[in-house]
Amino acid sequence: MAEQVGPEFGPLAALAGEWEGDQGVDVAFGNSEGSMITTPYREKITFKPFGPVDNGAQQLYGLDYHMAAWRHGEDKAFHTEIGYWLWDAVLGHVMRCFMVPRGQVLIAGAAVAADATTFTLRSELGSTTYGILSNPYLARAANTTLYEVTVAVSAEGGLSYDSTTTITHARVADPVAHTDRNVLHRVAGA
Repeated sequence: MAEQVGPEFGPLAALAGEWEGDQGVDVAFGNSEGSMITTPYREKITFKPFGPVDNGAQQLYGLDYHMAAWRHGEDKAFHTEIGYWLWDAVLGHVMRCFMVPRGQVLIAGAAVAADATTFTLRSELGSTTYGILSNPYLARAANTTLYEVTVAVSAEGGLSYDSTTTITHARVADPVAHTDRNVLHRVAGA
């Protein structure tokens, strides 16, 4: 895998490989509890490089992305994601396109320097470029209106993220800030 990841991947080159972390903290509205709850979790993320992908004049390099998270002490994942992280060198944008198995997809993105080790991506409901789509039930009961994630890769081989998903929840008067953060270490790959 390492031989496939070069400067053409921009800031995504540092993400290629497999990562694990057990310092995850999920703060979300608990439907059973009827209030905000905090859930510690462990996580595994795999980023497999591919590219180039040509869209006419646009050329993208990317990472095929798989993620799973488990509550501490449980064997069944409580959250999974699949998708792609993409780098457009001409535009200077990183994009994260992913789907969760609740019937929701999004693409988040932003302008990012090619050598960045920290960057923030954003997605907003209604945007025709970096936007969010949900199934009819979620749009009615727990509609995601904004997503923002900050990712940092350290020289020592650590990967951390901090994300906030803003949700208009049918059971709560004010928007809910669902947050997730974790620190991971590379276990295989580049």
